[in-house]
Amino acid sequence: MKIYKSNYRNHWLSPYTILEKVFFWREIDYDEPIIKKLSNFLIPFSRAWQNFLDIVHPKINYVKIDRYDTWSMDHTLADIILPMLKQLRDTKHGSPMVDAEDVPEELRRVGYEDGSSQFILKFEDQEQYQKDSWDITHRRWEWVLNEMIFAFEHLIDESWEEAYRSGEIDTQSVPCEWDENGKPTLYIFEDGPNHTYQCDYDGMRKVYDRMDNGFRLFGKYYRGLWD
Repeated sequence: MKIYKSNYRNHWLSPYTILEKVFFWREIDYDEPIIKKLSNFLIPFSRAWQNFLDIVHPKINYVKIDRYDTWSMDHTLADIILPMLKQLRDTKHGSPMVDAEDVPEELRRVGYEDGSSQFILKFEDQEQYQKDSWDITHRRWEWVLNEMIFAFEHLIDESWEEAYRSGEIDTQSVPCEWDENGKPTLYIFEDGPNHTYQCDYDGMRKVYDRMDNGFRLFGKYYRGLWD
C-alpha cells in the first residue's frame, strides 16, 4: 500500500485581501465604488496566480492498494487509524456530541435525560450551565477516543493475551477406544505431569468486549473524527 495526501491548499488570493493590505491605514468598505472597481480589476491577476500555483504545487491524492493489503485488512487499516486517532486526541480543537448511553455512569450527568444528547436546564446560572455543559461534552469525547485507541492498540498488539496466561503446557495423548485386536483407534489429550498452564479467560473476555465496544464507537462516531 502507498498513500500520499498533500496538505490542504487554497491558492485563491482574494482581491479584497490585496486591497486590505494596500489600504492598510483604514478599514475598507466592500460596497465603496472605488473598492469595487479595483476589485474587478484585480480578479484576472488573482485567477492567474491561482492557476500558476495549482501547476507548481498541485493537490495530490494518491492511493495504491496491493493485493496483500486485504489479506488482513483490519490490521492494515489499524496501522493507519491508530496514529491518526492519537494525534486527533492530542490536538483536537472541538468535540462532537456523545450520547450518555455510550459513556460510564460518572459521565452521565443529571443535565441529560434518557441517554439523549439534549441538554436539560438544571442550573439557574446560565453561564455556569454553559461552562459545565461544554466540559462534559469534551470529557465524553475524550473518553470515547481513548476507547477507540484501546481497541486498535490491542488489535495491532497480538501479544497482549500473554498477560492472561501463565505456566507451561504439557499434554499427552491417551487412547480411549480400541479395535477387536486391542489396537488403539482413538486418542484424547490429557494434562501431563508437568502441566502448569493457566489462563484467565474471564479477564481476556473483558478485553475483547472492550475492544468490540471501541470498534462500535468508532463506527458510530466516525463522522465526528474531525479537528
